[in-house]
Amino acid sequence: MAGFITIRFLDLLDIFLVAVLLYQIYRLIKGTVAFNIVIGFFLVYLVWVIVRALNMELLSSIIGQFIGVGVLALIIIFHPEIRRFLLYIGTNYHVTRLLSLDKLFHTGKDKEGDPGNVSILADTAFFFSRTKTGAIIVITRRSELVEQINTGEMIDAVISEPLLKTIFFKNTPLHDGAVIIRDDKIVAAGCILPLTHKELDKEMGLRHRAAIGITENTDALALVVSEENGQVSLVQGGYINRGLNRQQLVDLLMQNLVNPSADQAPAAP
Repeated sequence: MAGFITIRFLDLLDIFLVAVLLYQIYRLIKGTVAFNIVIGFFLVYLVWVIVRALNMELLSSIIGQFIGVGVLALIIIFHPEIRRFLLYIGTNYHVTRLLSLDKLFHTGKDKEGDPGNVSILADTAFFFSRTKTGAIIVITRRSELVEQINTGEMIDAVISEPLLKTIFFKNTPLHDGAVIIRDDKIVAAGCILPLTHKELDKEMGLRHRAAIGITENTDALALVVSEENGQVSLVQGGYINRGLNRQQLVDLLMQNLVNPSADQAPAAP
C-alpha cells in the first residue's frame, strides 16, 4: 500500500544502538557539570525550533548562528567526557581481548597476581586504618598507567609493608601522592592522578576523588584509606566500595587480581 510505513530489522537495530549510545553518554555525564550544560543546550535548541515554527526571522537567525557552532562548542566543552568515553571503549575487556596482539601469540596462561601481595596490601591498609594514615594505592591490570607513573618518583621495589608504611608516613615528601603497583612491584610513589568530575559525598576527599578518577579512565584498582575516619575503600570502574573489613578487602583483591575471570569485563564508568 502506497504511503504505508515499513520498518526493517536494520531500522530497529539503528534505534537500539542510538538508545544504547545515548544511555552511555548519560551515564558518563550524570552528576557532572556537563549534564547541566547539555540540558541548557537542549533548551536553546527547543527555543530555536519554536521560533522557526513561528517565523520569527530575527530571533531564529541569532539562535541559528549559535546552533551552527554548537557541535564545535560541545567538543571543546566536553573534551574530558569525550576522552573518558573513548578510554572506556578502548579499555573494555572484550574489545581489548579481540584486538590484543598478545592474545594472538600467547600460548600460556594469563599472568596471575601473587596471593602474598594481597595479604600485604590488606595488612598495610588496616594498619593505616588504625593509625588514621591517609593512603592511596593504585594497582594496574591491562592499563600500564605510564603517564601517571611519570608524574611520581620511580621506586621499582618489591611490595612490602615496611616500605608502604615509610612512603605514607606523614612527614615524608611522597605521602600525599599515590603509589602505583604494576607487575607485583611498587613502580612509583608520589604520583598525581586525574580527579573525577562526579559529585561525591562530602565525607570523601581528594584521595577518593583521585581514586575514582583513575578508575573511570582505566581498568586499574584503587585502594584508599581515609585520613579522617580510617575507612578502607576499594574503587573499580569509577565505583567505590566503602567501609570494607579485612576479609571483604581480601576477597575483592583476590577476585580481581589473583583469580580474575577470563570473561569478566571492567565496570562501566
